Formats: sequence, C-alpha cells, structure tokens
Amino acid sequence: MLAILQFDAASASVLRRLLADDRLPALAGLRQRGIWHELDAPATQFAAGAQHTLYSGVELGEHGLFYPFQWDPEEQRVHYMAHFPAPPPVWEELGRRGARTLAVDPYESRAPEVSPPGALVCGWQLHDRVVLQRWDAPGGLHDRLARLFGPPEPVDEVFGRHSVGEMLALRRRLLGAPGRVAEAARLLLPEDDHDLAWLTFCAAHVAGHQFWDLSQLDADDLDDAAARVLGSTLDDVYIAVDTAIGRVVAALPPDADVMVVSPVGMEVNTSRADLLPEMLRAILDPAPAATTPDDGGSDGAGAIWRLRAALPSGLRATVAGALPEKVALDLTARLEMRGMDWGATRAFAHPAENQGYVRLNLQGRERDGVVPPSQADALLDEIADGIRTFRGLDGSDAVRSVERVRDLFPSGDRAHLLPDLIVKWVDTPATHLDGLRSERFGTVLRHGVGSGRSGNHTEGDAWALVVPGASRHAPLVRPPRLEDVAATAAALAGGDPTTMAGTPLLDP
Repeated sequence: MLAILQFDAASASVLRRLLADDRLPALAGLRQRGIWHELDAPATQFAAGAQHTLYSGVELGEHGLFYPFQWDPEEQRVHYMAHFPAPPPVWEELGRRGARTLAVDPYESRAPEVSPPGALVCGWQLHDRVVLQRWDAPGGLHDRLARLFGPPEPVDEVFGRHSVGEMLALRRRLLGAPGRVAEAARLLLPEDDHDLAWLTFCAAHVAGHQFWDLSQLDADDLDDAAARVLGSTLDDVYIAVDTAIGRVVAALPPDADVMVVSPVGMEVNTSRADLLPEMLRAILDPAPAATTPDDGGSDGAGAIWRLRAALPSGLRATVAGALPEKVALDLTARLEMRGMDWGATRAFAHPAENQGYVRLNLQGRERDGVVPPSQADALLDEIADGIRTFRGLDGSDAVRSVERVRDLFPSGDRAHLLPDLIVKWVDTPATHLDGLRSERFGTVLRHGVGSGRSGNHTEGDAWALVVPGASRHAPLVRPPRLEDVAATAAALAGGDPTTMAGTPLLDP
C-alpha cells in the first residue's frame, strides 16, 4: 500500500523553522526514514496548475488548466475551471484496473464520472465552493462521516479586507480540519484493502494565504490579545497537520510506503496582479495619464477589482452564499471581463492573483480576435517593455521579469489555453502597496486592498518526502518532477507508469 499525504502549499521556510525547533515530530520521524526530493513543478509559472499535474501526472501544457477562472477563446469569455476537460487523476486510471483508493479532499478536484473502487470524498474537512467542492464516491459517504464527526465548515475565500472576528473564526475552523482528515482515514482504512491512500491536508494552504502575517488587518481593530492568537495561527495549523499525519501513519499497515508531498510553496504575498489590468490599459490606451481609486466606472479593465473594493467582503460573501453554487461561480466568471469592448481590445489581463498574466485578443485563436498573427510578436514586445517601466510609488522595483509563455511551454495539446505573457513581481511584500508609477504611462492606484491575502505561492518549493515500506527507492535518471508522484502511485498500485510523463520514485 502507498499512502500519499499532501501537506498542501507548505512554506519551506516555516517547515525548516518548526523542524529545527522540534515542533513537527511526525514529519521529522518520516524524514529520518526517507529521502527529501525537491521537485520541478508548474508552480514556477502557474501555481494553480500544479494540482491537476500532481493528481494526474499530466504536464501542464497537455491539460492547460492553470487558474480557477480561465479564458475560453472559443466563447470569448471566462469560465469556472469545471467548464474545461481535466485529465483523470491517477486513482481513476488505477480503478479501471481494479485498484482501490481512499482519497480525502483532493484540492481543485472533480467528482469521477464512474466511481472507482474504494472510497473518495471531497469537501470533507472544509468546504470551499471554488477549490473544495462537495462530492463523494460512493454516494452517501459524506453523510456517513458527518453523522459521526459533524459536518464540514465553509472557508469560502472572498477577496478584500477581513475583520478580526472573521479571522478568529477562520482560525478555529483551520485548526480543526487536519483532525477531520485523520478521523476519516482511521475509520475508512481498516474497512477495505486499499492499494492507494491519498489524503490532502489543505488547512495549511488556506492558513498560508490568510495568516502569513497580520498586515492585511486594520490595526485599529486588532488588540494585543487578538494579535497574539492570530499571529500564532500559521505555526499552530502546521503543528495540527503534523499531529494528524502522525495519527494516520500509526494507522497504516507496517509495510506501507509513504510519501509526504507539497506541490506548491508559500511565502509573503508579493502580488501586484490586481494592478495589471490598468497597467495594460495605460500602455495600450495611454490617453488617461493616471487612474484613481474612483475612476474608470464599473466596466472594462480592472472592473472586478473596483467592484471588490466598493463592496465590503462580508456583503459579497453573504450574497454569494445565498446563491446556488454553480450560479455564484458563473457570476464570478462573467464579472471577470465585464464591459470589455472586444472590437477595440488588443490584449487583456487574464484573471490572476499570484503572478500576472497577459493574453492577446488574437485573430484565429479568439472568437472576436482583432490582432493579426503577423503583429503578435511586436505587440507582445511593446506590452512587455511597457510593463517593465512600472515601479513602486517610492521608486522601488516592482516587476522582476516578463516572460513569453511559448518559450516555456512550446508544445502541448492545450497549451493554447495558457496566456501569452507571465509577469513576475519582485520579492517584496505588496499588502500595503498603494499603486505603481511609470514615467511613460503614469500612475495606477490600487482599488481597495487587492486580494487581502498576506501570503501567496512561491515559484518553487515543491517537494516530496519518500519513505519506503515494502518498496525501495528507485534510481534517479533525472532531477525529480511533480509528475513523478502520480507515476509512483501507478507503479506501486498496479498501473502502468511507462505511459506517463513522470518516473516512479519508488520501485515495488
């Protein structure tokens, strides 16, 4: 049996500190028995593309999924990611061969069309309508677990500023989530002869975004006691995950192989992506020399960020919560590009929150494309050169690099869904950023507080801790990659890893 324990979006620096302080005993014990591999992963360019690659072993250029709300060139609009086909996760491929899987809360996953053997449940430890939707296979598993351990609590993220009370409630939910994974695993593991167990501890992911520091909170609303409690949340959640991992490992068969993996990293939030729509507008339509937090109306470039700034996050959460899930997701997708004049739009900022993405409105690719392919390279150079002129209002650097996606992903069946440019920001905190300034294109000011996240994904820091039980370490033929995790699952659970992009890290 192989158990994959996903310590999701774990910060490398926080792990090092807590391990050095002997505060993660379960992870430390596994590390003494195994090998820690740094993994090459899609998060270097597309953080949200890592999950589908992790679960399926399919390279990003082949599946084309890189953000929860993506552009559909054939329909000239943004859709929630479920609109696009996704590669089947490895447990579905294994299920066709009769292998049995226990999966709990695979992040950004989808319900299988045909239930594979075993037990799969999502939205169990926490529920998020975007990345942790409720589904189970076989049906009724969710209700059974809820009857025994209580229902999951929602952690739907709403971009913007949050109150101290909201953050205290979120802390309580996150601290309870890892134990719910362990409870489900300890109940379900003895009930079947599983070939694969894939358990995702996603509280670490949410905590990294919301509790990296307290810079996103209003200092006037934050007393000393609340600051002490909230300030320890990230460490406390990591410790809760470690405790739950220890409980799961104790419940595994003695000869079980174990992998602890994280497909993306987490550090301080450096993103200026909410400013990119109006940076692009200033470059391509420089008539307005500057923007202010109140200009520009409710349509066009940056409209959704202006809407987020205008309406309190609590109000938006209440409205979204009152809508059916699919309706709320479709409404969000439609708001992303509200009011764009496609007959006059040569390029646009694709929805993003970490790095910035730019896509051309290209003839022959977009339904309403206006840019001839012969002009594409020159336009991309013009945009990239313009973006690089922006700096902080104090003159500090803002943009580290602007890269062509086709240079990074030159092929792939669904590479056409990827944006054309990636904007990478400098590694300085952006929570209190007021705006950016270009000597050529003027000043762009932030609307509200941006995403309200204090932490965000890094470009690297994917890793796998491989601990053999009945198996043995496989010889490395190249540096390990994220695709190797699914290939390892296939190799140990009766699949055929030779058909996959990855290489197994364990030999049966």
